Amino acid sequence: MTDRAPHVVERRLPTEESRQLVALVRDIAQREIAPGAAEEEEAGRFPREVFTLLSDSGLLGLPYDSAYGGGDQPYEVYLQVLEELAAARLTVGLGVSVHSLACHAVAGYGTKEQRTEHLPAMLGGGLLGAYCLSEPAAGSDAASLRTKAARDGDDWVITGTKAWITHGGVADFYTVLARTGVEGARGITAFLVPGDAEGLEAAAPEKKMGMKGSPTAQLNFDGVRVSDARRIGEEGQGFAIALSALDSGRLGIAACAIGVAQAALNEAVGYAAGRQQFGRPIADFQGLRFMLADMATQIEAGRALYLEAARLRDEDKPFSRQAAMAKLFCTDTAMRVTVDAVQVLGGYGYTLDFPVERLMREAKVLQIVEGTNQIQRMVIARHLAGPETR
Repeated sequence: MTDRAPHVVERRLPTEESRQLVALVRDIAQREIAPGAAEEEEAGRFPREVFTLLSDSGLLGLPYDSAYGGGDQPYEVYLQVLEELAAARLTVGLGVSVHSLACHAVAGYGTKEQRTEHLPAMLGGGLLGAYCLSEPAAGSDAASLRTKAARDGDDWVITGTKAWITHGGVADFYTVLARTGVEGARGITAFLVPGDAEGLEAAAPEKKMGMKGSPTAQLNFDGVRVSDARRIGEEGQGFAIALSALDSGRLGIAACAIGVAQAALNEAVGYAAGRQQFGRPIADFQGLRFMLADMATQIEAGRALYLEAARLRDEDKPFSRQAAMAKLFCTDTAMRVTVDAVQVLGGYGYTLDFPVERLMREAKVLQIVEGTNQIQRMVIARHLAGPETR
């Protein structure tokens, strides 16, 4: 890692409170998260104590209602918090995004009684959530999921397997989408399942090329019983709930991607300024200067794109198309920028002594999670040209 101080992003924030909030997050990220990130990622260590600190600091429920323990922050502020966290360590930034995604169903579709009972602990009580939509045979085609929930008196009994679950095995609660009716999207219902529910078991975490500190695991539901009071929304409404959550979640991924890209650019600029070849810093050479300029431009464009989508969301305007565009562009940008950062560092970029190789490995997953970038292109095209003909 270079000794150069990290570049501080110039942000346009709506209030003095939000400026202080982002400054607080940046301080926590630099003091408590970034210093041990490389070592802990290499060891595959999940930083649960960091999430406890963020919860205690009021940072796990920022976009939600303060009446239930949230932070009442607009999405344009919350996403910039995610960017700062992801720049320090993607496991943390993406983890906060996933937690927010897991809270969405109760916050947006739960009854007043459900919100009062569950949200304070979810948003500020030290709990950590996970989101269970994908299955071994239902990824991009999520409407074909097979996990079933069957009525048994006042309870539901959930049976099936979920896959690729971030925080699988360590979460305190899971928002679970299960089939309660007909085939397809109309037969899916959402449930809030405790992490310690009887019959719920996590497989060993996946062995991944990046984000090794963030556990990703299959979850097996072997007759998991939950009361009807933990059904979120109406029967058959689950897929609509899932899609509404994913629109917001995609913006979280976009912000995390820009955080990763910014971290890689900071490393590349610092290294180029200090590395001497042919009697002068390599940052003096035009070919490399143009690479840095292109990297910075792509990052600024991505940041503007996700913030524009966030502002539409904050104004209660449609933002699905813009969310897909932001997720697509920002994650592709993160991949390009991190690859270029490795190139700027040359052989050193390929070693574990510098973080850019880790950032490159981490950037790849962002093109896949919460809807692959091929799916994002399909979403955008449908907004432009209408549904595909069969």
